[in-house]
Amino acid sequence: MSRTMTAPHAALTFIRWIDSWAGIDSMPHEGPLRIDWLRATPFILVHASCLLVFWVGWSPTALWMALGLYLFRMFAITGFYHRYFSHRSFKTSRAFQFVMAVLGATTVQRGPIWWASHHRHHHRVSDQPDDPHSPTQHGFLWSHMGWFLSRTSFAPRFHLVKDLERYPELRFLDRFDTLIPVLGGAFVYAVGAVLERFAPGLGTSGGQLLVWSIVSTIVVSHASFTINSLAHLFGRRRYPTRDTSRNSLLLALLTFGEGWHNNHHHYPAATRQSHRWWEIDVTWYLLTVLSWARLIWDLKPVPDYVLASAMPSAEAA
Repeated sequence: MSRTMTAPHAALTFIRWIDSWAGIDSMPHEGPLRIDWLRATPFILVHASCLLVFWVGWSPTALWMALGLYLFRMFAITGFYHRYFSHRSFKTSRAFQFVMAVLGATTVQRGPIWWASHHRHHHRVSDQPDDPHSPTQHGFLWSHMGWFLSRTSFAPRFHLVKDLERYPELRFLDRFDTLIPVLGGAFVYAVGAVLERFAPGLGTSGGQLLVWSIVSTIVVSHASFTINSLAHLFGRRRYPTRDTSRNSLLLALLTFGEGWHNNHHHYPAATRQSHRWWEIDVTWYLLTVLSWARLIWDLKPVPDYVLASAMPSAEAA
């Protein structure tokens, strides 16, 4: 099916809230760096909906659910959207690939094809003028979240993800990228409604769990966005990469190991991003466990020559 559709921009924007590939071939990858405010409206409304916590209140059940969603979905982003779909640093089955793609899609960071295509482009032009989320080129706020709200970053860079495009189920997730978050929200609401009816002592409800799941989604999003923004501004550099990537223990803790960003930019093919035994990389630990269960395999190591190429004066991050 052709991805091209001709319609006025405003009409297409509304259509793309459901079918993100509508008119996609006409979307530019070059042009003025400015936010498409009509397209950004749902993003703004989701943030504003977090204020509903003052209406629905809180409960231990809601907080534990929000924490659990953070843990599982951060791993889906770091382990699979990033290290698997973007860098193919290990192998897995088609079925498990789809399961983790669905879990990643619940974060509302769009589909794996879009995510991987822009990340691969970032590595090709990191901190150069064509890097859409370089804080050194375009400033902190643009690198953190402005770039994906612009028309120039809306379309996937299909030429960079031919290996992913061949899976119709991944194309479906990418094209209808709001479907999984909506279904996930409905499921969370239903669980809360059931608990309110049959376990009133938990003090929760459908609305409460839904709102706190949205809060969890926002926290996952902004935590992962810090790797585009803060990880190029703060931290230490072990390797003399051509960009400004840096290592940060704080960001590594927040994002399950993604904070070892200078390590990663120096050798992006490895599954592991920690290059020293004491560097905490929770994603690497969890992927190792999945490999023991044979759910994934062929994890790519960091070669010894890479570990030996650190700058002599570099201190551990």
